Amino acid sequence: MVAGGNTPLPLYAAVADRRPDVSRLSVFVLDEYVGAPQSDPRICTNLLRRTVADAWGVAPDRFFGLRSEEPGAEAAVIAHEERIVSGGGLDAIILGLGRNGHLGFNEPGSEETSTARVLDLDAISIRANGEWFGGAYAPAHGATVGLSTILSARRVMLLAFGAAKADAVRAMRSGPRSSACPASFLQDHPDVHIFLDEAAAGL
Repeated sequence: MVAGGNTPLPLYAAVADRRPDVSRLSVFVLDEYVGAPQSDPRICTNLLRRTVADAWGVAPDRFFGLRSEEPGAEAAVIAHEERIVSGGGLDAIILGLGRNGHLGFNEPGSEETSTARVLDLDAISIRANGEWFGGAYAPAHGATVGLSTILSARRVMLLAFGAAKADAVRAMRSGPRSSACPASFLQDHPDVHIFLDEAAAGL
């Protein structure tokens, strides 16, 4: 499972440069904006199709994206999660970290047992969405697999860069396990690898 956004793009490019054998690899999108056209190249599904599936050579029928338009976004993400569970779960997941500690679009208040759904986004996430889409849209809803699916991945790799992530990193790493910072639930995971730059690690 792979996350969108700017942070992991250099990682995806580095994997593409190594030309790994991906003949048996299936790739699932983590989450999706709800409220942007399906045709927009910046939605998570289209971004990850280009930078992961196409760049790595993943077969089209082994890449599983999500829907960014209503109606149908919630049904699509629920079916997405059911496909993952019925397939035996995730071997690995690549995550970013929201400024408020969210994983995917599991905003603060999300419980570790949460499942796939469409939910209202926090104001800080809506502002970040507006920046991502250059002001063309600022989606106020997101579709995401639940924390239960994220936390059941056998290996977790999380990337966070920049001073704006420092508070969330501290809450994730050193704060109490709490739905106030969904990323803090990773503290009990047996195989988590966190990659930070100096600014994100500043606190």
